[in-house]
Parts: sequence; structure tokens; C-alpha cells
Amino acid sequence: MTTLDQPTVAAPTPAAGRDRPVRRELGVANTLSHGFLLIWGLLTVLPLLWMFLSSFKTNGEILADPWGLPSALHWDNWARAWTGAHIGRYFLNSLVVVTGSVSLTMLMGATAAYVFARYEFRGRQIVYYLFVGGLMFPVFLALVPLFFVVRNAGLFNTWVGLILVYAAYSLPFTVFFLTAFFRTLPTSVAEAAMVDGCGHFRLFFRVMLPMARPGMISVAIFNFLSHWNQFLLPQVLMQGDESKWMLAQGLFALSVSQGYAGDYARLFAGLSIAVLPVLAIYVAFQRQVQTGLTAGQLK
Repeated sequence: MTTLDQPTVAAPTPAAGRDRPVRRELGVANTLSHGFLLIWGLLTVLPLLWMFLSSFKTNGEILADPWGLPSALHWDNWARAWTGAHIGRYFLNSLVVVTGSVSLTMLMGATAAYVFARYEFRGRQIVYYLFVGGLMFPVFLALVPLFFVVRNAGLFNTWVGLILVYAAYSLPFTVFFLTAFFRTLPTSVAEAAMVDGCGHFRLFFRVMLPMARPGMISVAIFNFLSHWNQFLLPQVLMQGDESKWMLAQGLFALSVSQGYAGDYARLFAGLSIAVLPVLAIYVAFQRQVQTGLTAGQLK
């Protein structure tokens, strides 16, 4: 009876007291992290917003009141950038090249990553590390030999050569990311498909590839951003013929020419045209990107 009469409700009190400092520390950490994210968001959004607003101003308004709002929406700045500065032509060129390079990168990278993740063969780790080792080499270290290789292959100043180079430099990251993602997929599904008579190629394209859709979308978006913003490779491999230039080359030429001409409104309009596809893709696929980055951890 003495043991039953002892109080049992006082035990949680010390634990509750110990939880208060922890909760207070977590609250301070959350406040600091949210404050940092807010400052980072403002530093990212405000320059883009200023660029878009400046693209609708006149040159006089940009020089007289660079931080003010435009008096009217001057869409003619965008028209002059699209036609007069040939931004439209460079935009379409980049769209064709980036579409081809991303498609080739995802096809080759997904097949290689699937083999590394699902099949055992001699030298698998060595070949895998050779792929991943490509992440350690910056692009500018291989510009001189790459120039001669592309020229000797007859692909200099061609879109095909640029597509192949883009795909080659994107394969290490694609293989590294997708290999880890394919390892998280359930093996039981693949075994069941093989028992039902599914071959290796059909298993990959009909079963495993659709299951890896979140990771595929995430890597494809990263590759698209990398290829779309690429300037160094087109500047070296696409020389002479301006009709084949990429968008980054056209914007560079526009910034140099408008720096002397003073047509800053057309320059801001051209920059806004280049940024719009990136923003549109991020807004459209942000959920898929988050799902692809967290799918491996959740499984």
C-alpha cells in the first residue's frame, strides 16, 4: 500500500522544465533562419524586379530616376530587343540546342545510371568513379583541346557539336544524381516485372523510368538551367556566323553595343526575355523538383 500511495504525477515536472530552454533555442534558430531566408529572397527578387521594371522605361527615365516606376509600359523596348537586336533569333537557337542537349543528356545519363545502380559487373565501380570524376574538372581547363577536337571532327560552329559538348559536360552530374535515385526504387517491382516476362529494355523504359520521374525532372531542370546560361562554350565553339549564336552570346554583344549607344531600355528588355523561360520552368515544376530532391531521403 505504501508504494501505491506515493505520488506519480510529479515526475513529468522536471522534464517539462528541461523542455523550455530547448523550445526557446529552437524558436531563436527558426527566427534567425527565417530572417536569413527573407534577406536572401529580397536580394534575389529585387534585382530581377528592377530589371523588369527598367525594361518598360524609356532611356531618359532610366537615367533620371533609375529606382522609380515607369510612367507607361513601353512594350516597344521588347519589340526592338526581339527584332532589332536579334534576341528572337538567338532565343530560338538556344531553345533548339538546349532541347537537344538536355534530351541527349537525360537519355544517356539515365541508361548509364540505371546500369550502375541495378547491375553487377566487373569494373563497375571503376567506370562509375570515372564518370563522377568529371565533376572535378572545370570547363575552362579543357577549352583548348576541346576546340581542336571539335574542329578536327568537322563540328566547329555547328549546333550538333555544341549539343554533344553540352551533353558530355552534363553527364557526370546526371549519372551521379540518378544512380543514387535508381538505388532507392523498390527491387520487388523489377523482380515482379522480370517474372512476368519483361525484358531488360522493356523493364527500363516501361517500369523503372516512369518510377524515376521525379528525379528525372529535377536533373533535367538543373541541366536546362546550366545549358541555357552557358556562355563560355558557345563563345569558343560558335564563332563567326552570328546567325547561329546562342542567347548568352547575343546578350553579351548587346550589352557591349548598348553601353556605347545608350539604349539601356533595349538591353534590359533583352535580359528580361532571357530570364523569363527560367522563371517559367521553375514555377511550373517547383513541386517536382522538391519531390525529386527529397524522394531518396523519404525512402
